Amino acid sequence: MKSPAWTEDELVLAGALVVKNDWRELRTGERDVQELSELLRSLPLHGPDALGIAGFRSPDSVSRKTSDFATNHPGYRGRPTRCGEPTLQMISAFIQREAEMLMAADAIQDGISSGRLQLIPPQPDEVDDDGSTAIEGRLLSRWALSRERNPKLRRLKIQKVQSGGQPLQCEVCAFDFSRAYGQLGDGYIEVHHVTPLHISGTWETKLSDLVCLCANCHRMCHRSRPGESWRTPEALRVMIRTSAPDAPHAAPASAS
Repeated sequence: MKSPAWTEDELVLAGALVVKNDWRELRTGERDVQELSELLRSLPLHGPDALGIAGFRSPDSVSRKTSDFATNHPGYRGRPTRCGEPTLQMISAFIQREAEMLMAADAIQDGISSGRLQLIPPQPDEVDDDGSTAIEGRLLSRWALSRERNPKLRRLKIQKVQSGGQPLQCEVCAFDFSRAYGQLGDGYIEVHHVTPLHISGTWETKLSDLVCLCANCHRMCHRSRPGESWRTPEALRVMIRTSAPDAPHAAPASAS
């Protein structure tokens, strides 16, 4: 049985290791490689059967992946190793937003070492219909989605909006469920984290981190594209104005 392809989460962790090593590859016997091998084998991504595959995320395979990162960097002067498009996209992500990607790697490591990520079941929509996930990886998407679906947080956010006398509507397109569906939609809205989990904080969620969105805008904020992920509501408003400037879709930013 062939070892499964590297996921975005695993590439984030491998890329962070190379970046912290000044974009140099690491050898099999190095402690950082040994530790990353153990961490990758503990990620709740591939299932228990993967652990029985010879060479699955072994120190040798981790070292080879660091070579892919190091030798395919634009500044490398030698002959690059052959690697897939996901690795090349991850290299670009680290070059373009190094600090953010390092924070994503730290968040994954913190989540695994604390045991919190292992306790979160797979979430609907953590993988798009075409099989792609966010450049930061499936595990952080899973964590963020499970946090957004926390019924207590959602209830408190709705209460805050309503107590402030503001309409309960999408903060991007102004869609109002009660106006569209009558009593059936009364009091309904979805909540979304304005910033990625690894930036806003992995342990505590504040109501100010949340915005109210309709189902369509919520999905578009999470929808992944190659090399791009996690749109803010404001970015989505700009996209709507640009793609359909005459359509009444872009609501002003809410104070909630």
